[in-house]
Amino acid sequence: MTDSLNRARALLAEHPIVDGHNDLAWALREQVGYDLDQRDIAHDQAAHLHTDLPRLRAGCVGAQFWSVYVPASLTGDSAVSACLEQIDVVRALAARYPDDIQLAFSADDMEQARAQGRIASLMGAEGGHAIDNSLATLRALHQLGVRYMTLTHNDSLAWADSATDDPRADGLSRFGEEVVREMNRLGMLVDLSHVAATTMRDALRVSEAPVLFSHSSARAVCGHPRNIPDDVLAALPGNGGVAMATFVPKFVRIEAADWWEGASAHMEKHGFELFDSTKEAVRVREEYLREHPAPPVKATHVADHLDHMREVAGIDHLGVGGDFDGMPFGPDDLADVSGYPTLVAELLDRAWSEADLAKLTWQNAVRVLRDAESVSRRLQTERGPSIATLAQLDG
Repeated sequence: MTDSLNRARALLAEHPIVDGHNDLAWALREQVGYDLDQRDIAHDQAAHLHTDLPRLRAGCVGAQFWSVYVPASLTGDSAVSACLEQIDVVRALAARYPDDIQLAFSADDMEQARAQGRIASLMGAEGGHAIDNSLATLRALHQLGVRYMTLTHNDSLAWADSATDDPRADGLSRFGEEVVREMNRLGMLVDLSHVAATTMRDALRVSEAPVLFSHSSARAVCGHPRNIPDDVLAALPGNGGVAMATFVPKFVRIEAADWWEGASAHMEKHGFELFDSTKEAVRVREEYLREHPAPPVKATHVADHLDHMREVAGIDHLGVGGDFDGMPFGPDDLADVSGYPTLVAELLDRAWSEADLAKLTWQNAVRVLRDAESVSRRLQTERGPSIATLAQLDG
């Protein structure tokens, strides 16, 4: 493995990781109310976070989509404000660490940041309720730098169904389809992680631009509803989209999903959610872990997903989206953002070629954004901003 790790690091020096999803912004909100002095990521924050600059560098991360996440418990103006606050903290991070972090709004920006040795920092809004049913708000998020939006989080919306809630829209409603069309016009990637399979299929039918799965794996390997069915993976070549395999243990191994159900019930009994990062919540979770050890999840299990996804969708349609700082803990040997070389080494040991790995780590993600930009330029010559409303389209 040492030789493979050395080869992995050499490859990643040329073709660094583009990670599709990291929840650092929300963790900063929850832990320190966005006070960056209390969580100076220029220094080791392993006691508190999965993410800091030394570990991003060790992990060979060249571009990061920072999630500007809104939980389903926030709605209306509160959801919009929470999204804006996280956009603000991502911008604050770039201003505070200009030698390491460079805001990126395009594929060209990503390439420029890489050439300058900086981490290209993009943003993805997680949860379509962050636009409060307003296409003008969607446009405002794009103007502020958001380059993908996950159509739902864990709860279904009036216009889009989630993978983990009862359906409300039978996939996408007419307004939901209009959201996708407006995202195409803007050049904002349609992120289908978290959505129901019906929503995935509707979005693929409607979208004129490539779609994204920012942090989802293969349902055939782990039968969790958050993962991607094979028929959807098989449709990606026709759309041009990219599916970014995630490291969340319960989406990687079904045994881990069963354990998470028990852990979640324990946390709820004590008044917390499993993802809570407050000091008391962490104590309760660690107490449960000592008595109920989690099933092992390792890079080999993530690689199993990538092997399957490559077989079904093809190498041109794969990436990685760890979901660090959006889960209590990652796989044993992918515990934080420094772990990506371990995964690449595992894939090298499985005889993945360096050309294929370059697509997985860097090229596919840059290409999907560039293609969305190209579609946007065409659509903006054909139609103006949509002023449709939920009431007009869905009644």
